[in-house]
Amino acid sequence: MVPVKVYLENESETVSLGSKLAQAIKPPLTLYLSGELGAGKTTFSRGLIQSLGHCGAVKSPTYTLVEPYELNGIDVFHFDLYRLSDPEELEFMGIRDYFAASSLCIVEWPDKGAGILPEADLLIDIKYLNEGREVNLTPQTLAGQTLLDSLHNNDKN
Repeated sequence: MVPVKVYLENESETVSLGSKLAQAIKPPLTLYLSGELGAGKTTFSRGLIQSLGHCGAVKSPTYTLVEPYELNGIDVFHFDLYRLSDPEELEFMGIRDYFAASSLCIVEWPDKGAGILPEADLLIDIKYLNEGREVNLTPQTLAGQTLLDSLHNNDKN
């Protein structure tokens, strides 16, 4: 598995990265988004979700834990676990049911669900770097590597 490092100068480039990855999404797929508050996890998610066909706003589901979308035959579940106090709470909400064959699961703050969440296909870590962001994309499965390969192939076109 080959990780990729990307530098993003601004919010627009963060949305664009999400959009580029959306072009190659094939469920089932699980993305973990890590980074400090305000680093761009929800901004990335917005680019991805809107590129899959959602026309409205994409907000972080901080208080609801999950925001569902049905987009072109893909069940998209956007999780934000920031306010989760105990990973066991995920069992009570039936977390395993979300990770189905037709699902794309985007999980912000996945460390809060450690031990309960299934493994990610792709780890996306966003860090502040000067005025922009450095994004480390690390595949964990063949599906994650395939997604990253598509990003590289899109950049060539």
